[in-house]
Amino acid sequence: MQLIDGWVEGAQRVPSPNFNQRPAGEAIDLLVIHNISLPPEQFGGNYIECFFQNKLAAEDHPYFATICDLKVSSHFLIKRDGSLLQFVSCGDRAWHAGASEFCGRRDCNDFSLGIELEGSDHTPYENEQYLQLVALTRVLQKHFPKIIQERIVGHCHIAPDRKTDPGESFDWTRYFSALNGE
Repeated sequence: MQLIDGWVEGAQRVPSPNFNQRPAGEAIDLLVIHNISLPPEQFGGNYIECFFQNKLAAEDHPYFATICDLKVSSHFLIKRDGSLLQFVSCGDRAWHAGASEFCGRRDCNDFSLGIELEGSDHTPYENEQYLQLVALTRVLQKHFPKIIQERIVGHCHIAPDRKTDPGESFDWTRYFSALNGE
C-alpha cells in the first residue's frame, strides 16, 4: 500500500464533495480516529458512503432525517470486513473533526487526517479493522512524519464535550502495540 497524489493505492475511491483546501502552509501532523454506523449501532450496507456523498435518503430510516442535510466527510473509512474506502485526498481538508482543538490549536480539520471505523462506542471492532488501520497508519506516517504516536487521537480527545468516538470498545493498547511491531 502506498500514497500517490494524496490517494492510497488499493483503497476504493468514493469521492465526497465535502472538502476544501487546507490553509496555505499548513502541515499535516495529526491523525484522528472516529467511528460511525448508519443507522446507529447497525453495520453493513452503503449508508455511510451515501452520507459522505450527500446522497443519504431521509426516508430510509427515521434517524437519517435528522442528519441527511449535514455536509461531512472523512479521508478514510475502514469497514467491518477491513475494506478501505477513501473519500477525500490527503492533500485536501475533509470535514470530519468539526469544532475541535488539539494542543491549543483549533480547527483540527486544517492539520489532520480522519479515519472512520465502521463501528460504535460499545461494540468491539473486528480484527480485520485493526489490521487495516495499522497498515494505513504506517503508510500515512511514512508520508506525514509529524504524525507520531502522540499525535494519533480519537475524536473524543479533540472534542471531548461533544464526542465519545472511537469509544470504549476501541483498544488503544492493541492498536499502538501492533503499530510499534510488538
